[in-house]
Amino acid sequence: MLKWNDIQQAYIRISHQVKDFLLSERCREFFLFLFFFFIAGGYWLLQTLNNDYETEFSIPVRLKGVPNEVVITSEPASEVRIRVKDKGTVLLNYMLGKSFYPLSFDFQDYKGNNSHVRILAPEIKRRVQAQLNASTSLLSLKPDTLEYYYSTGDSKRVPVKLLGKVSAGRLYYLSDTIFSPDSVLVYAPGEAIDTITAAYTQRVQIEDIEDTLRQQVALLSHKGLKFVPASVELMLPVDIYTEKTVEVPLQGINFPPDKVLRAFPSKVQVTFQVGLGRFRQVTAEDFHLFVTYEELLQLGSDKYTVRLRSVPEGVSNIRFNPSQLDFLIEQIPSSSHGH
Repeated sequence: MLKWNDIQQAYIRISHQVKDFLLSERCREFFLFLFFFFIAGGYWLLQTLNNDYETEFSIPVRLKGVPNEVVITSEPASEVRIRVKDKGTVLLNYMLGKSFYPLSFDFQDYKGNNSHVRILAPEIKRRVQAQLNASTSLLSLKPDTLEYYYSTGDSKRVPVKLLGKVSAGRLYYLSDTIFSPDSVLVYAPGEAIDTITAAYTQRVQIEDIEDTLRQQVALLSHKGLKFVPASVELMLPVDIYTEKTVEVPLQGINFPPDKVLRAFPSKVQVTFQVGLGRFRQVTAEDFHLFVTYEELLQLGSDKYTVRLRSVPEGVSNIRFNPSQLDFLIEQIPSSSHGH
């Protein structure tokens, strides 16, 4: 364990070594070198800063005085990027000392009759140059024109629709596509609002989903339109496929009163894939095997190939056993019919 006397002696020894170094010839040479090094560096820096350079700055943009009933429907530029040329000392002053004030434009001064505010390059350039030194050259503006589209409260609610492709993995299926919210407000100028029937998402490409997915997606906007909110939550519920078999009778329709359909066998085994969540809901009553009297007469044979008139929701990969039925159109005895 270190003793206090040992620490004290080590401190005194180091102090003497530092003192001897500072008073030595070598130390004086080192500090002399540093002195001339900083003199040369400062001279080089002054010479360098006296040359002309080009650089970019950004200046914030503000549109003020927008009335409460006006909704800006475009995505306005938040800044103007300027490229300038001047001596290095002036540009250094812009970087370190002088910050640019926002370019403020009054809505009432620039609004047009077509729900459109447009501020042209000469006006922007004049505002920028007012903040620059006389020696500074303004080389370029980006953007060189500021445009704002607005609506005076015209809005309506439209449904959200998916743009793109989503698919489940093998043995899985998408049971629904749910948006939250499922409709949004759209603001648009004038008659343009009548042409909008839906709010589409930005293109979505999701494949091989094996579990329920939630994702925030932005709505696809166009110039002069504004959706509120601008994004929605997309939920894709995923279910796993299972197989089920039901027995469905073949029924004849449009038969004359004195004729009846006899099919052999009378029922068809219908095997299909369905999501586990809908397994109990889908029953034999959801399948309809109908054949008309006219169809059977036109066949020219006594075999009927089974087909469905409609497929229940959520059902796929349907198979029939048997796929063909023997049939007979039986004449009902007149006495029985009369009775």
